[in-house]
Amino acid sequence: MSRFWTDKIASLDPYVPGEQPQDKKYIKLNTNESPYSPSPKAIAAMQEMVGSDLRLYPDPNCTSLKKALATSYGLESNQVFVGNGSDEVLALAFMGYFSNGKPLAFADITYSFYKVYAQLYNIVPNIVPLTDSFDIDVNDYKDLDVSGVVVTNPNAPTGKALSLDKIKSVLQSNPDVVVLVDEAYVDFGADSAVSLVNQYPNLLVVQTLSKSRALAGIRVGYALGHKDLIDGLERLKNSFNSYPIDRIALAGATAAVEDAEYLREISDKTIATRLWAARELKALGFEVLGSSTNFVFVTHPEKQAESIYLALKEQGILVRYFGNKPRIGEYMRITIGTDEEMNALIEVLKALI
Repeated sequence: MSRFWTDKIASLDPYVPGEQPQDKKYIKLNTNESPYSPSPKAIAAMQEMVGSDLRLYPDPNCTSLKKALATSYGLESNQVFVGNGSDEVLALAFMGYFSNGKPLAFADITYSFYKVYAQLYNIVPNIVPLTDSFDIDVNDYKDLDVSGVVVTNPNAPTGKALSLDKIKSVLQSNPDVVVLVDEAYVDFGADSAVSLVNQYPNLLVVQTLSKSRALAGIRVGYALGHKDLIDGLERLKNSFNSYPIDRIALAGATAAVEDAEYLREISDKTIATRLWAARELKALGFEVLGSSTNFVFVTHPEKQAESIYLALKEQGILVRYFGNKPRIGEYMRITIGTDEEMNALIEVLKALI
């Protein structure tokens, strides 16, 4: 600890991303990255931008990307906000809409960055436990005195999704605060709440290009909502960093959003492989939660999660193990890779189990 740290820095418990070991080449099934290359059109657009005049600042308004996203979702450009990954978008939303002194409601088992943002912005979490079957019970989000509600749909790390009717129930139960729906994995089998944006002025939907569009390396995320909510995020962004998206990333992201056919192609591949992998894991005795994401959440009734995780790592396969976290310490999250990668996983597990 440095003597120059403020009390705020010293008090933080930062988010810990999935491990990225460098000691050897692994089959990486631990950080929910796409196993497929980005859209060829996105790669071509970025390559072309590399050859352009990078001495110039990028467009601070990300006009081309906002237009592409608005067209894709049937919205107006002023209903779209773009940030440096969905993590930055989430951070700005927490700062702008939830740090007014009241608690913020979100699930006990969900994206662990929410607790970090809450700590950073002095927000008191109102932790709402999932059911015993790891479902969100929307009745638990009624009659709350909170600054807002965050729902991850599909949820992570469980992979379970809520129906649009249940999202509507949360929105209707909390009309006077922002309900943020984090849809990082929505393209793998869930229904997006974007269709509700024009009905509910308190709805903010956050998505990313990191998962289904295979662009985790360029860090682009976005929010969709009522123009007044979006304008609030723009005010925050322009009080912090007016140029969050570089020219190369902006070109690639715009081309990727416009290539809807490629998005569907690789998402469908991932879904098909997930269904096959779930069947194979169940045949080995694993309990596999129903998933609408690019991962499966599993446990084995006779084998310790830690022992499986370590044995897989020794064999050059990484999965996400949650250690001593309450309720999920015996679970592992396994990203869906290519058919070849998942075959390799199953063969190693057959020998272990």
